[in-house]
Amino acid sequence: MSENFTSPLRGNAGLRIVFMGTPEFAVASLNALIEAGFTIVGVITAPDKPAGRGMKLTESAVKKYAVERGLRILQPEKLKNAAFIAELQELKADLQVVVAFRMLPEMVWNMPPLGTVNLHGSLLPQYRGAAPINWAIINGEKETGVTTFRLKHEIDTGNILLQEKILIGENDTAGEVHDIMKEIGANLLVTTVKGIEDGSLQETAQSEAINEFSGELKHAPKLFTETCTISWIKPVDEIHNLIRGLSPYPGAITTLNGKILKIYKSSKEKVSHGRLPGEVVTDGKTFLKYACADGYISVADLQLEGKKRIQVAEFLRGYRF
Repeated sequence: MSENFTSPLRGNAGLRIVFMGTPEFAVASLNALIEAGFTIVGVITAPDKPAGRGMKLTESAVKKYAVERGLRILQPEKLKNAAFIAELQELKADLQVVVAFRMLPEMVWNMPPLGTVNLHGSLLPQYRGAAPINWAIINGEKETGVTTFRLKHEIDTGNILLQEKILIGENDTAGEVHDIMKEIGANLLVTTVKGIEDGSLQETAQSEAINEFSGELKHAPKLFTETCTISWIKPVDEIHNLIRGLSPYPGAITTLNGKILKIYKSSKEKVSHGRLPGEVVTDGKTFLKYACADGYISVADLQLEGKKRIQVAEFLRGYRF
């Protein structure tokens, strides 16, 4: 049922906000909140992790940004750790904002008087889960969007605050939609926080949204290797969507002469042919394509096992079949 949320801090100087996020996607939202004049009293992000050949400790994108802005940073290993909970309480946040972070225990998301708001990369209740951008494209959706909602026990099920739609082009990749979405999401988040601050937002329970929804509810689980592996017996449209939905990460997987090949960009050609699914067709100079059920997938951007990611013409100049 819809309800109005009235902020007890209406008319005050401003909210004290704790921001939680880790990847580049979250940086746009944190920056937008700061540029809008909100007070960020703390940033919670992932601990530094070893990465690369030298296993050098690497900071998250959110931490790097927070350091540049001189913000207080907390990097808990465990979110139920007593010392972390005490530090979080000391920040005296009115509101917590979560963008691309891990699942929070109730003692964390229920701590501030105004609760915790999350930004999600789909039009909830569609595509609840860890990989909403990827799955929307894999399933051939023509539109997706962003949703701000309140956190509760079950993941991605809290009351909806605001939503905005985003069109998906026929050849758009997950990376391209991600870059558009992070900016639109950041602006929507600022509007949401302003609405919470002045008490003007109306919330909608997701159960109500589901009752009004006429189509099939789809989910967005984590991506695994089996999800990323191309089956060439499938229709060309389905394979093209899989490649788009997995680009630039983790990449759609096939093989070439027994070696793993990742395809990041492709074009599709619907045509009848007598070739076996997965058969490779190439002139050895300009094109490389795979036969599928009702046409060909022409590879444009690829990475062979143990090699760098390159364009197909450059690849063919140095490859011998």
